Amino acid sequence: MTPDALPTLRESLEQHGLMAKKAFGQHFLLDLNITRKIVRLGGPFDGDIVIEVGPGPGGLTRALLETGAARILAVEKDSRFIELLGELKGVYGDRFDVIEGDALKVDELQLLADSQQPSPDATACKSHVVSNLPYNVGTPLLVKWLTGPWRPASMTLMFQLEVALRIVAPVGGDDYGRLSVLAQCLCDCEKIMDLPARAFTPPPKVDSAVVKLTPKAVQPEDRIVRALEKLTAAAFGQRRKMLRSSLKSVGGEALLDKAGIDPTARAETVAPEAFLKMAEISLR
Repeated sequence: MTPDALPTLRESLEQHGLMAKKAFGQHFLLDLNITRKIVRLGGPFDGDIVIEVGPGPGGLTRALLETGAARILAVEKDSRFIELLGELKGVYGDRFDVIEGDALKVDELQLLADSQQPSPDATACKSHVVSNLPYNVGTPLLVKWLTGPWRPASMTLMFQLEVALRIVAPVGGDDYGRLSVLAQCLCDCEKIMDLPARAFTPPPKVDSAVVKLTPKAVQPEDRIVRALEKLTAAAFGQRRKMLRSSLKSVGGEALLDKAGIDPTARAETVAPEAFLKMAEISLR
């Protein structure tokens, strides 16, 4: 079978008797013009490996397979879609693999190592993540990829609009919070596309947006990232309090003085760079 001979996404769903499952936070993108635009804005992926989470019927998957990516690895928790996605493997062969599993538990480094056998040359490939994330796990997955052992070369991710706005929020804004700090300390973050609820099947109750995150050239050490997680959890866990109170358990006023931050300030008024500076100082 050739790509042109594949059934449409709607036909595939009908042939397999599949519908979105609310428990998995599924909302499908069936318009290939939209999925191709997302992939184009997130790329290029030429010669690289792309991990996709929650491919469902494969709308974004098909768009990724049309690129020059070396391999697409799709992680799908819903076993109902494994057979449907297997039809793409029949067309694209070794360029495409489906892994049945929970993305929150997947070891991406091991997944990549396994996928590169028996092709040693693939070890030089960069790896990316591109996904229309299930709404109920979008934030924990992003935190995993920001702070875990696998750091993708880029992340092009669909979120509920309110989550996307939190990721890119400027300091002092209503949406600025812990996720803003973690993401912006480690990546350049840009909202690249908005999607209304009607673009999805079934339509969710909220609009969505795609965010592209590109890791900064210079990354803090892992121990500093862990300290940053701890600091932001304390600061934004009690965001109405002054920092000298909310950060009492992690250094309090002494830490703030060393970092040159007003101890009466509140978390939402402190820039990501200042939080990163505090994380570094806290380890001295």
